[in-house]
Amino acid sequence: MKKRNTLKQSPIKLSTIKKLHKWLSLLVFIQLFIWLSTGLFFNLMDHDKARGNQNKRTIALQKIEHKRLVNLDLIMNKNSKAVTEVALIQRLGKPYYLLTHEEGLYNHFKSDYSLVDAYVGDELIIDDDVAGKLAQASYKGKGDINSVVKLEPPITDMLKEQNSVWQVNFSDDLETSVYLDASSGRLVGHSNEDKRFVDFFFMLHFMDYPFLGEGSVGGFNNGQITFFALLTLVFCLTGFIWVIELLRKGRYKFS
Repeated sequence: MKKRNTLKQSPIKLSTIKKLHKWLSLLVFIQLFIWLSTGLFFNLMDHDKARGNQNKRTIALQKIEHKRLVNLDLIMNKNSKAVTEVALIQRLGKPYYLLTHEEGLYNHFKSDYSLVDAYVGDELIIDDDVAGKLAQASYKGKGDINSVVKLEPPITDMLKEQNSVWQVNFSDDLETSVYLDASSGRLVGHSNEDKRFVDFFFMLHFMDYPFLGEGSVGGFNNGQITFFALLTLVFCLTGFIWVIELLRKGRYKFS
C-alpha cells in the first residue's frame, strides 16, 4: 500500500517541478538577456560622456603664505567638537584647516568636517552662496546657475554618497549638476543627461531599482541580486530533478 501511494504522488510532484522549472526559465532568460544587452551597451558607449565630466575643469591651487597661517593650537582650543585629524586644504583659492570630527573609510561614507579660515581663524559654513561659488570654480561650461539645493541621501545621481550634499544646477544643454559635500565643500562629482542615461543601464545591469527604496545602493550588493541567485539555484535544482527523472525512464539513450 505504501508503495502505491508513493507512485500516485510522484507524478503530481514532478508536474509541479516541471511548471516551476518552466516559469523560472522565463525569469532567468529575461534577466540574462538584460545583462547581455546592457553589457554590450557598456562596451559600445562613449566612456568620456558616461562620466558626466564634459563641463568639469581642474581647480588651480594658489600659493599659500605660511607666515600668515593662524596657530593651529588656537583653532583647536576654539572648536567644541572632538577633532581626530587636521589637514590644510584650499577652497576658492584660499587656505582652510579641514577639521575631521568623523571620517568614513571612503569619501562617500558618512563623515563630519569643519572648515576654518587658515589666515583669519573664522569658521566657514558651506551655505547656498558658498556652494554656488565652489561649483562655478569646477565648471567650464557656458551655462548659468539655475538653482542650489541641499539634498540628503539617497542622492539620485550619486547613489553611493551617504553625506548631505549641495546640488548646483546649471542651465546648459547637458543639464549639468554639480554636487558638493555640505560639511567640507569637497567636490563629490558632476552629472548630466549623458551620465543619467548611462546610469539607467547600470540600474538594469545591477538590478539596483530605486523604486525598491533601501535596495538602491549603486552596485551589485543588494537584496534583488540575492533573491535572483536563489531563484537561479531553484531553477538548476528543478532542472536536475527533471533530468534524473528522464534518465530513470530511459529517455536518454547513448549509442
